[in-house]
Amino acid sequence: MKIVTSIIFFFVLFLFNFKSSLADDTDIYKKIDLFSEVLEKINKEYVEDVNQSDTMDAAINGVLQSLDPYSSYMSPEMLQEMQTETKGEFGGLGIEVGMEAGVVKVISPIDGSPAESVGVKAGDYIVKIDGTQVQGKTLSEAVDLMRGPVGSEIEITVRRIGVRKALTFNIIREIIEIKSVKSKVIENNIGYVRLTSFNDNSSDQLKDIVKDYKKNKNINKFILDLRNNPGGLLNQAIKITDFFLDNGEIVSTKSKKKSDNRKWFAKKGDIINGDTLLVLINYGSASASEIVAGALKDHKRAIILGESSYGKGSVQSIIPLKNDGAIRLTVSKYYLPSGDSISEVGVNPDIFIAESSDEFRIDTDTDNQLEFALKLLNG
Repeated sequence: MKIVTSIIFFFVLFLFNFKSSLADDTDIYKKIDLFSEVLEKINKEYVEDVNQSDTMDAAINGVLQSLDPYSSYMSPEMLQEMQTETKGEFGGLGIEVGMEAGVVKVISPIDGSPAESVGVKAGDYIVKIDGTQVQGKTLSEAVDLMRGPVGSEIEITVRRIGVRKALTFNIIREIIEIKSVKSKVIENNIGYVRLTSFNDNSSDQLKDIVKDYKKNKNINKFILDLRNNPGGLLNQAIKITDFFLDNGEIVSTKSKKKSDNRKWFAKKGDIINGDTLLVLINYGSASASEIVAGALKDHKRAIILGESSYGKGSVQSIIPLKNDGAIRLTVSKYYLPSGDSISEVGVNPDIFIAESSDEFRIDTDTDNQLEFALKLLNG
Protein backbone atom coordinates (compact mmCIF):
# COMPACT_ATOMS: atom_id res chain seq x y z
CA MET A 1 0.00 0.00 0.00
CA LYS A 2 2.90 2.38 0.70
CA ILE A 3 4.22 1.83 -2.81
CA VAL A 4 0.81 2.56 -4.29
CA THR A 5 0.46 5.70 -2.17
CA SER A 6 3.89 6.92 -3.28
CA ILE A 7 3.00 6.37 -6.92
CA ILE A 8 -0.28 8.22 -6.41
CA PHE A 9 1.55 11.06 -4.66
CA PHE A 10 3.92 11.72 -7.54
CA PHE A 11 1.18 11.17 -10.09
CA VAL A 12 -1.14 13.70 -8.50
CA LEU A 13 1.76 16.11 -7.99
CA PHE A 14 2.30 16.00 -11.73
CA LEU A 15 -1.41 16.49 -12.48
CA PHE A 16 -1.73 19.55 -10.28
CA ASN A 17 1.60 21.06 -11.31
CA PHE A 18 0.07 22.86 -14.27
CA LYS A 19 -2.36 24.61 -11.92
CA SER A 20 0.33 25.75 -9.50
CA SER A 21 -0.07 29.34 -10.58
CA LEU A 22 -3.67 29.26 -9.34
CA ALA A 23 -2.99 28.03 -5.82
CA ASP A 24 -0.13 28.22 -3.37
CA ASP A 25 1.99 25.19 -2.48
CA THR A 26 0.16 24.58 0.80
CA ASP A 27 -3.20 24.15 -0.95
CA ILE A 28 -1.68 21.83 -3.54
CA TYR A 29 -0.14 19.53 -0.95
CA LYS A 30 -3.40 19.51 0.97
CA LYS A 31 -5.22 18.40 -2.17
CA ILE A 32 -2.63 15.69 -2.78
CA ASP A 33 -3.09 14.39 0.76
CA LEU A 34 -6.85 14.49 0.31
CA PHE A 35 -6.64 12.57 -2.95
CA SER A 36 -4.49 9.87 -1.34
CA GLU A 37 -6.92 9.66 1.57
CA VAL A 38 -9.90 9.24 -0.75
CA LEU A 39 -8.20 6.44 -2.66
CA GLU A 40 -7.27 4.71 0.56
CA LYS A 41 -10.89 4.92 1.79
CA ILE A 42 -12.10 3.50 -1.52
CA ASN A 43 -9.70 0.56 -1.29
CA LYS A 44 -10.74 -0.22 2.28
CA GLU A 45 -14.44 0.59 2.35
CA TYR A 46 -15.89 0.35 -1.17
CA VAL A 47 -18.37 -2.51 -1.54
CA GLU A 48 -16.44 -4.12 -4.43
CA ASP A 49 -12.77 -4.60 -5.26
CA VAL A 50 -11.38 -1.70 -7.30
CA ASN A 51 -8.91 -2.05 -10.13
CA GLN A 52 -6.08 0.37 -9.29
CA SER A 53 -5.16 0.81 -12.95
CA ASP A 54 -8.73 1.73 -13.91
CA THR A 55 -8.91 4.12 -10.97
CA MET A 56 -5.79 5.97 -12.12
CA ASP A 57 -7.07 6.10 -15.73
CA ALA A 58 -10.29 7.65 -14.41
CA ALA A 59 -8.27 10.18 -12.39
CA ILE A 60 -6.28 11.20 -15.47
CA ASN A 61 -9.44 11.51 -17.52
CA GLY A 62 -11.17 13.45 -14.75
CA VAL A 63 -8.47 16.14 -14.80
CA LEU A 64 -8.68 16.44 -18.58
CA GLN A 65 -12.49 16.49 -18.66
CA SER A 66 -12.49 19.27 -16.06
CA LEU A 67 -10.74 21.51 -18.60
CA ASP A 68 -13.38 21.30 -21.33
CA PRO A 69 -15.75 18.73 -22.91
CA TYR A 70 -13.30 17.83 -25.68
CA SER A 71 -10.13 17.00 -23.73
CA SER A 72 -9.84 13.38 -22.64
CA TYR A 73 -7.55 10.44 -21.97
CA MET A 74 -7.28 7.63 -24.52
CA SER A 75 -6.02 4.23 -23.51
CA PRO A 76 -3.87 2.38 -26.09
CA GLU A 77 -7.02 0.56 -27.25
CA MET A 78 -9.02 3.77 -27.59
CA LEU A 79 -6.20 5.46 -29.52
CA GLN A 80 -6.08 2.59 -31.99
CA GLU A 81 -9.85 2.83 -32.51
CA MET A 82 -9.62 6.59 -33.09
CA GLN A 83 -6.89 6.10 -35.70
CA THR A 84 -9.10 3.55 -37.44
CA GLU A 85 -12.02 6.02 -37.49
CA THR A 86 -10.04 8.72 -39.32
CA LYS A 87 -9.19 6.16 -42.01
CA GLY A 88 -12.89 5.77 -42.74
CA GLU A 89 -13.99 2.42 -41.26
CA PHE A 90 -14.82 1.41 -37.69
CA GLY A 91 -17.32 -0.49 -35.59
CA GLY A 92 -20.08 1.09 -33.52
CA LEU A 93 -23.36 2.99 -33.57
CA GLY A 94 -22.28 5.77 -35.90
CA ILE A 95 -22.74 8.84 -33.71
CA GLU A 96 -20.43 11.68 -32.80
CA VAL A 97 -20.94 12.65 -29.16
CA GLY A 98 -19.77 15.40 -26.82
CA MET A 99 -20.34 16.46 -23.23
CA GLU A 100 -22.56 19.36 -22.23
CA ALA A 101 -23.21 20.30 -18.59
CA GLY A 102 -22.34 16.78 -17.48
CA VAL A 103 -24.65 15.13 -20.01
CA VAL A 104 -23.67 13.17 -23.13
CA LYS A 105 -25.00 14.97 -26.19
CA VAL A 106 -25.26 13.75 -29.78
CA ILE A 107 -23.35 16.12 -32.03
CA SER A 108 -24.36 14.25 -35.14
CA PRO A 109 -25.40 10.81 -36.37
CA ILE A 110 -23.35 9.61 -39.35
CA ASP A 111 -25.26 9.21 -42.61
CA GLY A 112 -26.37 5.62 -43.15
CA SER A 113 -25.26 4.55 -39.67
CA PRO A 114 -27.32 2.30 -37.38
CA ALA A 115 -28.05 5.28 -35.10
CA GLU A 116 -29.22 7.47 -37.99
CA SER A 117 -31.43 4.72 -39.42
CA VAL A 118 -33.41 4.30 -36.17
CA GLY A 119 -33.95 8.04 -35.75
CA VAL A 120 -31.24 9.38 -33.42
CA LYS A 121 -30.86 13.12 -34.07
CA ALA A 122 -28.27 15.82 -33.54
CA GLY A 123 -28.98 17.53 -30.21
CA ASP A 124 -30.36 14.42 -28.48
CA TYR A 125 -29.19 13.91 -24.89
CA ILE A 126 -28.28 10.32 -24.02
CA VAL A 127 -29.58 9.59 -20.53
CA LYS A 128 -29.35 5.79 -20.36
CA ILE A 129 -27.28 3.11 -22.08
CA ASP A 130 -28.64 -0.41 -21.63
CA GLY A 131 -30.49 0.82 -18.57
CA THR A 132 -27.43 2.43 -16.97
CA GLN A 133 -27.76 6.11 -16.04
CA VAL A 134 -25.24 8.19 -17.98
CA GLN A 135 -25.37 11.41 -15.96
CA GLY A 136 -22.33 11.71 -13.74
CA LYS A 137 -20.16 9.58 -15.99
CA THR A 138 -17.32 10.98 -18.08
CA LEU A 139 -17.58 11.08 -21.84
CA SER A 140 -15.04 8.24 -22.13
CA GLU A 141 -17.02 6.10 -19.70
CA ALA A 142 -20.21 6.67 -21.70
CA VAL A 143 -18.43 5.83 -24.95
CA ASP A 144 -17.09 2.63 -23.35
CA LEU A 145 -20.67 1.63 -22.49
CA MET A 146 -21.67 2.09 -26.11
CA ARG A 147 -18.86 -0.09 -27.40
CA GLY A 148 -19.45 -3.76 -28.04
CA PRO A 149 -19.10 -6.59 -30.55
CA VAL A 150 -20.32 -5.95 -34.08
CA GLY A 151 -23.80 -7.46 -34.44
CA SER A 152 -24.71 -7.03 -30.79
CA GLU A 153 -27.71 -4.93 -29.71
CA ILE A 154 -27.67 -1.87 -27.49
CA GLU A 155 -30.54 0.17 -26.07
CA ILE A 156 -30.09 3.90 -25.61
CA THR A 157 -32.59 6.27 -24.02
CA VAL A 158 -32.51 9.91 -25.09
CA ARG A 159 -34.18 13.17 -24.19
CA ARG A 160 -35.06 15.43 -27.10
CA ILE A 161 -35.87 19.12 -26.88
CA GLY A 162 -39.57 19.63 -27.61
CA VAL A 163 -40.50 16.00 -26.87
CA ARG A 164 -42.00 15.31 -23.43
CA LYS A 165 -41.30 11.61 -23.11
CA ALA A 166 -37.89 9.97 -23.26
CA LEU A 167 -37.21 8.12 -26.51
CA THR A 168 -35.77 4.61 -26.55
CA PHE A 169 -33.80 3.23 -29.49
CA ASN A 170 -32.59 -0.33 -29.98
CA ILE A 171 -29.53 -0.33 -32.22
CA ILE A 172 -27.45 -3.13 -33.71
CA ARG A 173 -23.74 -2.31 -33.71
CA GLU A 174 -22.19 -2.45 -37.17
CA ILE A 175 -18.98 -1.78 -39.01
CA ILE A 176 -19.32 1.86 -40.00
CA GLU A 177 -17.97 2.49 -43.47
CA ILE A 178 -17.75 6.21 -44.01
CA LYS A 179 -18.33 7.28 -47.58
CA SER A 180 -17.67 10.89 -46.87
CA VAL A 181 -18.89 12.32 -50.18
CA LYS A 182 -22.22 11.65 -51.87
CA SER A 183 -23.45 13.39 -54.99
CA LYS A 184 -26.35 13.79 -57.37
CA VAL A 185 -27.31 16.02 -60.29
CA ILE A 186 -30.60 17.78 -59.54
CA GLU A 187 -32.90 19.32 -62.15
CA ASN A 188 -30.18 18.87 -64.78
CA ASN A 189 -28.29 22.04 -63.83
CA ILE A 190 -27.40 21.76 -60.11
CA GLY A 191 -24.49 19.74 -58.81
CA TYR A 192 -25.38 18.48 -55.33
CA VAL A 193 -22.54 17.28 -53.08
CA ARG A 194 -23.13 15.98 -49.55
CA LEU A 195 -20.06 15.84 -47.31
CA THR A 196 -20.67 13.63 -44.26
CA SER A 197 -17.24 13.90 -42.59
CA PHE A 198 -13.72 15.21 -43.07
CA ASN A 199 -11.45 12.17 -43.24
CA ASP A 200 -8.22 11.41 -45.08
CA ASN A 201 -9.67 11.27 -48.58
CA SER A 202 -12.64 13.65 -48.42
CA SER A 203 -11.04 16.47 -50.42
CA ASP A 204 -9.89 14.12 -53.18
CA GLN A 205 -13.37 12.59 -53.46
CA LEU A 206 -15.06 15.99 -53.59
CA LYS A 207 -12.61 17.36 -56.16
CA ASP A 208 -13.13 14.38 -58.47
CA ILE A 209 -16.92 14.75 -58.29
CA VAL A 210 -16.82 18.47 -59.02
CA LYS A 211 -14.47 17.88 -61.99
CA ASP A 212 -16.98 15.42 -63.41
CA TYR A 213 -19.77 17.95 -62.90
CA LYS A 214 -17.80 20.64 -64.75
CA LYS A 215 -17.65 18.40 -67.82
CA ASN A 216 -21.42 18.81 -68.00
CA LYS A 217 -21.97 22.28 -69.46
CA ASN A 218 -25.53 22.38 -68.10
CA ILE A 219 -24.32 22.38 -64.49
CA ASN A 220 -23.67 25.95 -63.37
CA LYS A 221 -24.91 25.94 -59.77
CA PHE A 222 -23.70 23.91 -56.80
CA ILE A 223 -24.99 22.85 -53.38
CA LEU A 224 -22.53 21.75 -50.68
CA ASP A 225 -24.50 19.95 -47.97
CA LEU A 226 -22.74 19.96 -44.57
CA ARG A 227 -25.75 19.07 -42.44
CA ASN A 228 -25.05 16.56 -39.66
CA ASN A 229 -21.35 16.63 -40.53
CA PRO A 230 -19.53 16.43 -37.18
CA GLY A 231 -16.18 17.53 -38.59
CA GLY A 232 -12.86 15.73 -38.70
CA LEU A 233 -9.45 16.68 -40.01
CA LEU A 234 -8.47 20.36 -40.11
CA ASN A 235 -6.30 19.98 -43.21
CA GLN A 236 -9.30 18.60 -45.11
CA ALA A 237 -11.46 21.56 -44.10
CA ILE A 238 -8.75 23.93 -45.34
CA LYS A 239 -8.35 22.10 -48.68
CA ILE A 240 -12.09 21.97 -49.33
CA THR A 241 -12.58 25.66 -48.48
CA ASP A 242 -9.63 26.51 -50.75
CA PHE A 243 -11.38 24.76 -53.66
CA PHE A 244 -13.94 27.57 -53.80
CA LEU A 245 -11.76 30.62 -53.07
CA ASP A 246 -9.20 32.51 -55.15
CA ASN A 247 -7.52 34.23 -52.22
CA GLY A 248 -7.97 35.39 -48.63
CA GLU A 249 -7.75 33.90 -45.18
CA ILE A 250 -9.52 30.60 -44.52
CA VAL A 251 -9.03 30.12 -40.78
CA SER A 252 -6.62 30.97 -38.00
CA THR A 253 -5.81 29.35 -34.69
CA LYS A 254 -4.78 31.06 -31.47
CA SER A 255 -2.92 29.18 -28.74
CA LYS A 256 -1.41 29.89 -25.35
CA LYS A 257 1.98 30.24 -27.02
CA LYS A 258 2.02 33.05 -29.57
CA SER A 259 4.63 31.12 -31.55
CA ASP A 260 1.98 28.41 -32.16
CA ASN A 261 -0.57 30.82 -33.64
CA ARG A 262 -1.23 30.02 -37.29
CA LYS A 263 -3.15 31.31 -40.29
CA TRP A 264 -4.13 29.50 -43.49
CA PHE A 265 -4.80 31.28 -46.78
CA ALA A 266 -6.46 30.25 -50.02
CA LYS A 267 -4.43 29.77 -53.19
CA LYS A 268 -5.62 31.01 -56.55
CA GLY A 269 -7.96 28.64 -58.33
CA ASP A 270 -11.73 28.31 -57.77
CA ILE A 271 -12.62 24.84 -59.08
CA ILE A 272 -16.16 25.93 -60.03
CA ASN A 273 -14.94 29.17 -61.63
CA GLY A 274 -17.16 31.50 -59.62
CA ASP A 275 -20.40 29.58 -60.22
CA THR A 276 -23.17 30.02 -57.66
CA LEU A 277 -22.55 28.04 -54.46
CA LEU A 278 -25.05 27.35 -51.70
CA VAL A 279 -24.05 25.65 -48.42
CA LEU A 280 -26.53 23.81 -46.19
CA ILE A 281 -25.85 23.60 -42.45
CA ASN A 282 -27.76 22.58 -39.32
CA TYR A 283 -27.19 22.05 -35.62
CA GLY A 284 -25.29 18.85 -36.42
CA SER A 285 -22.71 20.75 -38.48
CA ALA A 286 -19.65 21.04 -36.25
CA SER A 287 -15.93 21.80 -36.15
CA ALA A 288 -14.45 21.41 -39.67
CA SER A 289 -17.92 21.96 -41.18
CA GLU A 290 -18.13 25.29 -39.39
CA ILE A 291 -14.72 26.34 -40.70
CA VAL A 292 -15.82 25.72 -44.29
CA ALA A 293 -19.24 27.37 -43.91
CA GLY A 294 -17.86 30.28 -41.89
CA ALA A 295 -15.01 31.08 -44.26
CA LEU A 296 -17.22 30.90 -47.36
CA LYS A 297 -19.77 33.13 -45.64
CA ASP A 298 -17.17 35.70 -44.55
CA HIS A 299 -15.78 35.92 -48.09
CA LYS A 300 -19.35 36.15 -49.47
CA ARG A 301 -18.48 33.23 -51.72
CA ALA A 302 -21.53 31.16 -50.78
CA ILE A 303 -25.07 31.55 -49.49
CA ILE A 304 -25.38 29.73 -46.16
CA LEU A 305 -28.84 28.23 -45.61
CA GLY A 306 -30.35 26.17 -42.81
CA GLU A 307 -29.91 26.34 -39.04
CA SER A 308 -27.15 27.69 -36.81
CA SER A 309 -24.29 25.23 -36.48
CA TYR A 310 -23.10 23.41 -33.35
CA GLY A 311 -20.35 25.77 -32.11
CA LYS A 312 -17.25 23.61 -31.68
CA GLY A 313 -14.42 26.03 -32.34
CA SER A 314 -11.48 24.42 -30.59
CA VAL A 315 -8.50 22.39 -31.82
CA GLN A 316 -7.61 19.14 -30.10
CA SER A 317 -4.13 17.74 -30.46
CA ILE A 318 -3.47 14.03 -29.96
CA ILE A 319 -0.40 13.88 -27.70
CA PRO A 320 1.18 10.38 -27.42
CA LEU A 321 2.04 8.93 -24.02
CA LYS A 322 4.67 6.41 -22.99
CA ASN A 323 2.05 3.67 -22.46
CA ASP A 324 1.09 3.84 -26.17
CA GLY A 325 -2.06 5.73 -25.23
CA ALA A 326 -2.56 9.47 -25.68
CA ILE A 327 -4.34 12.53 -24.40
CA ARG A 328 -6.66 14.56 -26.55
CA LEU A 329 -5.93 18.11 -25.39
CA THR A 330 -7.40 21.42 -26.51
CA VAL A 331 -4.40 23.43 -27.66
CA SER A 332 -5.97 26.31 -29.59
CA LYS A 333 -9.19 27.84 -30.89
CA TYR A 334 -10.41 28.47 -34.42
CA TYR A 335 -11.11 31.98 -35.66
CA LEU A 336 -12.90 32.81 -38.88
CA PRO A 337 -11.57 35.38 -41.40
CA SER A 338 -13.83 37.98 -39.74
CA GLY A 339 -11.96 37.40 -36.48
CA ASP A 340 -14.99 35.79 -34.85
CA SER A 341 -14.70 32.58 -32.85
CA ILE A 342 -17.23 29.82 -33.43
CA SER A 343 -16.82 28.35 -29.92
CA GLU A 344 -20.26 27.89 -28.34
CA VAL A 345 -21.68 30.28 -30.93
CA GLY A 346 -21.50 28.47 -34.23
CA VAL A 347 -22.09 29.86 -37.71
CA ASN A 348 -25.39 31.61 -38.34
CA PRO A 349 -26.92 31.02 -41.79
CA ASP A 350 -27.68 33.85 -44.18
CA ILE A 351 -31.15 32.35 -44.55
CA PHE A 352 -32.63 30.50 -41.59
CA ILE A 353 -34.78 27.49 -42.51
CA ALA A 354 -35.64 24.98 -39.79
CA GLU A 355 -35.80 21.29 -40.58
CA SER A 356 -39.38 20.11 -40.96
CA SER A 357 -38.71 16.40 -40.47
CA ASP A 358 -36.69 14.02 -38.32
CA GLU A 359 -35.09 12.78 -41.53
CA PHE A 360 -33.96 14.41 -44.73
CA ARG A 361 -32.95 12.68 -47.92
CA ILE A 362 -32.54 14.12 -51.36
CA ASP A 363 -34.90 11.55 -52.90
CA THR A 364 -37.92 12.38 -50.68
CA ASP A 365 -40.27 15.31 -50.28
CA THR A 366 -39.51 15.74 -46.56
CA ASP A 367 -36.44 17.95 -46.98
CA ASN A 368 -37.80 21.50 -46.82
CA GLN A 369 -34.31 23.02 -46.54
CA LEU A 370 -33.15 21.48 -49.80
CA GLU A 371 -36.48 22.31 -51.44
CA PHE A 372 -36.04 25.98 -50.49
CA ALA A 373 -32.44 25.91 -51.74
CA LEU A 374 -33.56 24.61 -55.15
CA LYS A 375 -36.24 27.28 -55.43
CA LEU A 376 -33.68 29.94 -54.50
CA LEU A 377 -31.17 28.73 -57.09
CA ASN A 378 -33.72 28.42 -59.88
CA GLY A 379 -35.88 31.40 -58.86
